[in-house]
This record gives sequence, structure tokens and C-alpha cells, in this order.
Amino acid sequence: MSKKAIIPAGTGTPIAPFVPGSLADGILYVSGTLPFDRDNNVVHVGDAAAQTRHVLETIKGVVETAGGSLDDVTFNMIMLRDWADYAAINAVYAEYFAGEKPARYCIQCGLVKPDALIEIASIAHVGRG
Repeated sequence: MSKKAIIPAGTGTPIAPFVPGSLADGILYVSGTLPFDRDNNVVHVGDAAAQTRHVLETIKGVVETAGGSLDDVTFNMIMLRDWADYAAINAVYAEYFAGEKPARYCIQCGLVKPDALIEIASIAHVGRG
């Protein structure tokens, strides 16, 4: 098995020992993605929809850097801080996955920074290589 780190241009230094994505045998694993700017500050504090859009744009960048598109995403793991944000998160999520939806799960939990309202990790099949 070959494994390749996927790091989009302009990516900041992670707050822990990981890379944004890891591609192995055509399967891309996208690390848990929080609504961070390149300096690891939370963006759009208090706005779950804007944070979701930021997270999905970041994931899109990782997938595209690996040679795929969001259509290649087969599974999303969604972690949210408060169920009160569920509808706002789903509204934005539906914009990004308008066609055939990937499988997913969604749980409520504490996140690494208190102002972060959402985190998403993804799996995509972007071909063999």
C-alpha cells in the first residue's frame, strides 16, 4: 500500500500531529476539520451555518488537491456541539451534497475549541494511485 499526505496550498500548521488528508490506494481520509483559519483561530463565532460552510470548503480543498470532487465523498462523520444547530448545519450540508448523498453519522460532543460549533471528517474514493 502506498500512502500520500494531502496538504492543500495555504494550509496552516495543524494544532496536533496530523495532516489534512491521507490518500491510500485511491481512498482519501480527510481529518476532522474544524472552522479554523490558517492560524487555528475559530472563524464565524456563533454562526453554525457559516462555520459549516467554512468546514465544507476546507474539505472540498483537500478532496480537490487529491484529484477528486465532493461527488467522490462516500462518508461523513459530523460532530456538533449543540443539537440546536442541527437544522442550520443540514441546510448548508445539503447545498454541498445536492445529488446522491454520502452516508454519514452525526453526534453531539465537546469540540477542541469552545467556539467551534462543528467538526466534519470525510472519506472519499478518488481513484487508484
